[in-house]
Amino acid sequence: MSDNSSNAIDALQWENRRFPPSEAFKDQALVAGTFMYDTAAQDDLGFWAQQAAELIDWSTDWETICEWNLPFAKWFVGGQLNVSYNCLDRHVLAGRGDKVAFHWVGEPGDTRTVTYSDLLAETQRFANVLKGLGVGRGDRVNIYLPMIPEAAVAMLACARIGAAHSVVFGGFSAHSLRDRINDAEAKVLITADGGYRRGDVFALKPVADEALESTPSITGVVVVRRGGNEVAMQEGRDHWYHDLMAAADPVCAADPMDSEQLLFLLYTSGTTGKPKGIMHTSGGYLTQVAFTHKYVFDLHDDDVYWCTADVGWITGHSYIVYGPLANGATQVMYEGVPNFPGNDRFWEIIESYGVTKFYTAPTAIRTFMKWGIEEPAKHDLSSLKVLGSVGEPINPEAWMWYHEHIGGGRCPIVDTWWQTETGGIMISPLPGATTTKPGSATFPLPGIGAELVDENGVRVDRGGGYLTLTRPWPSMLRGIWGDQERYRETYWSRFDGRYFAGDGAKLDDDGYLWLLGRVDDVMNVSGHRISTTEVESALVAHPSVAEAAVVGATDATTGQAIIAYVTLRGGAEVTEQDLRNFVGEEIGHIAKPKAIYFTPDLPKTRSGKIMRRLLRDVAEGRNLGDTSTLADANVVTELQRRAADVPAED
Repeated sequence: MSDNSSNAIDALQWENRRFPPSEAFKDQALVAGTFMYDTAAQDDLGFWAQQAAELIDWSTDWETICEWNLPFAKWFVGGQLNVSYNCLDRHVLAGRGDKVAFHWVGEPGDTRTVTYSDLLAETQRFANVLKGLGVGRGDRVNIYLPMIPEAAVAMLACARIGAAHSVVFGGFSAHSLRDRINDAEAKVLITADGGYRRGDVFALKPVADEALESTPSITGVVVVRRGGNEVAMQEGRDHWYHDLMAAADPVCAADPMDSEQLLFLLYTSGTTGKPKGIMHTSGGYLTQVAFTHKYVFDLHDDDVYWCTADVGWITGHSYIVYGPLANGATQVMYEGVPNFPGNDRFWEIIESYGVTKFYTAPTAIRTFMKWGIEEPAKHDLSSLKVLGSVGEPINPEAWMWYHEHIGGGRCPIVDTWWQTETGGIMISPLPGATTTKPGSATFPLPGIGAELVDENGVRVDRGGGYLTLTRPWPSMLRGIWGDQERYRETYWSRFDGRYFAGDGAKLDDDGYLWLLGRVDDVMNVSGHRISTTEVESALVAHPSVAEAAVVGATDATTGQAIIAYVTLRGGAEVTEQDLRNFVGEEIGHIAKPKAIYFTPDLPKTRSGKIMRRLLRDVAEGRNLGDTSTLADANVVTELQRRAADVPAED
């Protein structure tokens, strides 16, 4: 075992504020002690079998909990279930059909209330629509939609008939959509005329049409009317959703599927440039997302839960569609951006619907900080009980702002670590059981094995290292579509017998885990391996800084130099040297950025992720790659200009 080996990532910054759950919260919490951890530690397979039996309805019992042939796993072997039935039918059959599944809010202000009965009826009709278009068990269906209830309907209808869906985020380009359709060899595409973003309609069908010029596997296209924009419809191939639904049979039985039936493909970026089709199956995946949704968010029957993600990402799959619906939860689904028509849109929705459990990204939280505390202060947020964070490590300053200004100092924060590949949450507090520290994801959940190792695969018990998973888990990816050798090479070759997907982390003296982001976002400065996350966290801790992004750029002297891009809070003024000195005080001299560029905004995708690849290109003066997914491509042009004008610090 290693104690911060020289082959590991340097852990430069520690946080020791502690926030135990209140006695009032513990009194009503589903989990308030260590019994669940203790049970799982004694028999992790038995623990997962218990969750599968309690949370999921099976039409045929499984014979084997887990077959593990490294790196390939099968869970609940021999068992049969229908994922759509578990998300819909069983709730209606139990007399809960009138319970609201979705309070849907359109960006322009239109709303819909969708009950479980409504959702079941629409899903059955659309399952029959898909059958009528020739879709059957084992086929693939692409979904390219805005955040509208039809997106969930399309996914659940595929699951109902055993077709695998591949959802593509509505902000992706025609090129990205085409590549994903062709890799999956999808038979049908489901899209919309357009959707709303920032007060305008963004057209989807024309983008889809461009992609469809070279997608030979597609035989049918279903178009949902949402934006009202003019679109071209190709005779024989394109069909309006409402026309097909009006003619469809209202009843479609939920046929039992094998536990290992492919449920969906979800594409994630690959280092080679070719997207990876991550494969997730049915029984194990549904078990883990139902379990994690229920216990991480301390879900009660009267909760109103809101995850702000898009269904185009894994967070939308697991914590908008499958986990919450399997648990019979009532949710908010919102179509648009957080600042239309005003910067308080999220807080207005929380107040209107009495949201109790709120799950969003650190990028969004830092943006809210930039907009100021007066925005949430306009609204009554007292309904909130648990706050969640997802997508990237959250810096302590953002954690504290979230805690104080959104949670009113009373709501536990569940900072969750997981990936497209893991399918469900892996590391997170349980809000009634875990004492949290701002910025730490705390501990692996019951039934999850996670360890840090150094460069040589030796376990690290304190300090920085590479985050690995030591045993199979139910919602784990089953491979990469069409390329299982790439699966083995990408995730299982770096450390013998361990899953490693590229994230660094550190362990403090109390055993708390702190995520440091991707190790390809670890900079090697004069022999010190420094995480971009820690430098960003230090910069954002300065009272003048709203947001920061840090990259490493090639440097002849130090190997890599730290380059920072900083957005200031409204009206704030601070010099580059002041910030460099502040980072030096927070972390150490070695972590001072060589150059800091002040910018009114950072290059982000439409989902809010900072595109650090583009920032590295700017820092090293390279030509930029694909910028089609940027929310505002002008941001990068401005950064290039500033980088050319501003000399780097010595």
